[in-house]
Amino acid sequence: MDKLKQIEAFVSVVEKGSLAGAALEQNITPVMLGRRIDALEKRLGTKLMHRTTRHLTLTEQGTVFLDHCRKLLTELDIAEKIISEGRHKATGHLVVSAPAAFGRKHVAPHAPAFIATNPEVQISFNLTDRVVDLVREGYDISIRIGGAIDPNFVAVKLASNRRVVCGTPEYFHRNGIPRTLEDIAHHNCLSFNLQGGQQRGWYFQQGGKPVIIKTAGNLDCNDGELLHRWVSEGLGLGWRSTWEIESQLASGELLTVLDEFALPHYDIMAVYPQQRHLPAKVRFFIDRLKSIYAQPDYWSKG
Repeated sequence: MDKLKQIEAFVSVVEKGSLAGAALEQNITPVMLGRRIDALEKRLGTKLMHRTTRHLTLTEQGTVFLDHCRKLLTELDIAEKIISEGRHKATGHLVVSAPAAFGRKHVAPHAPAFIATNPEVQISFNLTDRVVDLVREGYDISIRIGGAIDPNFVAVKLASNRRVVCGTPEYFHRNGIPRTLEDIAHHNCLSFNLQGGQQRGWYFQQGGKPVIIKTAGNLDCNDGELLHRWVSEGLGLGWRSTWEIESQLASGELLTVLDEFALPHYDIMAVYPQQRHLPAKVRFFIDRLKSIYAQPDYWSKG
């Protein structure tokens, strides 16, 4: 028999003063209630109360046990209330990972307004271009741009995005415009590097299949914001996200090439571990970012 039901039965009988009154409150028969108290006393190996048809009298052990049971049920009610409120009210510590440049420009700046409307939330950011291990490293959310998602995680699309090859009009005037993926080999490509200086290839789609094109250039680094700056200065081609260059495309400062080979989707996503009940702090923060990113002309404002 459920220990909690036994305890609830014991406390209810004492507070109502009779089996009948407690049974009515719990919507069960007095006989069933009596069986629960009998089982509780048998499990504890002691008599908790003396029962007659007219009176209930607690034993010494029953008086001590009653005090602890009341505290236990009160703490349980408080715990359930906290969890229930947590599903509807954002509280607690929210730990967020995001790509460095994107996080600085499009995630962290929105935190103060979020906290203003959710004052019981504390937010910690880790802005890094490394793909973090959400569970092992203790993150609530990771903002990611493109890439495969572990099936144990949930990915929520925040905004549309594409990866495109781009450069300044001056660069293309000096070096020509690449028309095929093979032409990339003849251009100075400014690429993101990995540990050990290995170059990551640029990803495209050709004939309905994904392809990776190795690149070469005289500058590389592990910071996307710096790569963006070099591309904007006309030092070479870049493989950049549209979220980053939308305003420059609108102004003509940058031009895209090889668009027909671009991956169809390289979206901005919020990723979090699968869980039965998503905390309000996570859900509210995701909803806030989605609503901000959906504003007209948000990405073209620069």
